[in-house]
Amino acid sequence: MLKPMTADLSHFDADGRSRMVDVGDKPITRRMARASGIVTMRAATLAQIRSGGVSKGNVLEVARLAGILAAKRTSETIPLCHTLPLDAVEIAFHFPDDAHLKIEATVGATARTGVEIEALLAVSSAALTVYDMCKGVDRGMVIGQIQLEEKLGGRSGHYRREAGGG
Repeated sequence: MLKPMTADLSHFDADGRSRMVDVGDKPITRRMARASGIVTMRAATLAQIRSGGVSKGNVLEVARLAGILAAKRTSETIPLCHTLPLDAVEIAFHFPDDAHLKIEATVGATARTGVEIEALLAVSSAALTVYDMCKGVDRGMVIGQIQLEEKLGGRSGHYRREAGGG
């Protein structure tokens, strides 16, 4: 029978069985998480996205909707995540250069547990949607650097990724 390696592995009971963590006794606080990711592509592909010239439609608006929907339905995708009533989900797009699309998701909730996974899943889904809508012109796109940038609320307090690291 598997036993948890450390007490920090709270998604397992004393007998090593998976379980959803009981957050019922935790205080309800304001939670926020911001995550980001990068889609690398040919400059011509990014130019088409920016000009609205992709034949499948407005790539960024479809990706924004995909990210919002993914955040709202995180508990249906990630097995042990709690279903959370989200207060807000925002998806932003930035163009650091002519070959990179940066996607940023900010998720907020007033809840007993954090929204980091919701933000990370929102970025992932938005990035996959960009790939899906543009794969006909650039199958060489790369999705990467999906990471938590910042989180607020809860017992562990404020976290902000340091420039160039964790």
